[in-house]
Amino acid sequence: MQFEDFHLDETLLNSLKAMGHNTPTTIQQQTIPLGLEQQDILARAPTGTGKTASFLLPALQHLIDFPRRFSGNARVLILTPTRELASQVHRYACHLATGLDLDIAIVTGGVPYAPQEKALKENIDILVATPGRLMEYLDKELFEPQDIETLIIDEADRMLDMGFSSVVQSIAIAAQGRKQNMLFSATLEGGGVSRFAQGLLNNPVTIETKPPRSEKAKIHQWIHLADNREHKFALLCNILNREEVTRAIVFVKTREVVASLEGQLRQVGIDCAFMRGDMEQKARFQALGRFTKGEVNVLLATDVAARGIDVDDITHVINFDMPRSADTYVHRIGRTGRAGNKGTAISLAEAHDMRVVAKIERYIEQPLKRRIIEELRPKHKEARPPSKKKTKAKEKSVSKKQKALKKKK
Repeated sequence: MQFEDFHLDETLLNSLKAMGHNTPTTIQQQTIPLGLEQQDILARAPTGTGKTASFLLPALQHLIDFPRRFSGNARVLILTPTRELASQVHRYACHLATGLDLDIAIVTGGVPYAPQEKALKENIDILVATPGRLMEYLDKELFEPQDIETLIIDEADRMLDMGFSSVVQSIAIAAQGRKQNMLFSATLEGGGVSRFAQGLLNNPVTIETKPPRSEKAKIHQWIHLADNREHKFALLCNILNREEVTRAIVFVKTREVVASLEGQLRQVGIDCAFMRGDMEQKARFQALGRFTKGEVNVLLATDVAARGIDVDDITHVINFDMPRSADTYVHRIGRTGRAGNKGTAISLAEAHDMRVVAKIERYIEQPLKRRIIEELRPKHKEARPPSKKKTKAKEKSVSKKQKALKKKK
């Protein structure tokens, strides 16, 4: 199948060719025809599978087919959980719309209000926004949602993680005239996204495709066991100094660890950029810009700060701190191995991390290989997490003790 088979406008086809997009991915093949028919869509679309074009192409084609007669408010609203992702979607939309007389605006937090307020007063065809800042404008009656025809929600699972559920629902209720809704999420497991979608979508078509091998992220995953934090830092330095590590994201749990680790790496001659959740937007863009341009090949980040990062050619994702949950692990490693390229995900695990390692292995349905760097061989054996039977037995024992104490009282 080719993009020409969707009967898209010639201008869109020319933009796709100029961007080097010749053949639609699996998720695009599934969603674009439905989007063009104005159907509501609930789609599982992991990062790196081409989901952005899946919703932008139908939206742009609709604006071409049904041009507005008078200037006015946004007709297409795209909500993303993070500023970085909003910026990437906005940039991609502008590239696709080259040659079209469309006004595409962006509204996010972390930047001055005045330019955004000015833009909201002018003609807008497509608005890309983060929910928090857009809700502020809605409350102040500076954002008029009555002309919205298409509502698109990107990375819905992250939207929920960040607590935007009620805000998104409020915006959707205000945009009562919408005719089409599309919701994309990296995961559809659990009831969270499904319940979220029920209040937003009308009889949606659910799409959950498994990309072929040519599109799948070929991510090699393994673990190095670490005795302690000093050993873990030595392992990290060894990995980052390898020739094959040309662009790496190193994940840590907290912004405090980001600060201390950045200083330690500088001391041993490893230059890096860093992103923390408390950084101003300008500093975030500067750090990401240094990493994207190749001024540094290492980016330190917390999960909160890294949301929405979409950088090509990331060769390695390194978990200096293990994530708190298995789905977060999947989101992390999804930063590498994009668009069918090969990638590597390396986790540095201490004894207390083995419980979450076991959860991850069950979640991804494969064991994580253990590897050893000979000169940094761990001194201790691998810690084994307690089995479910032992845990239940312990819980029962504790429960019996508590009951016995109550009786004595």
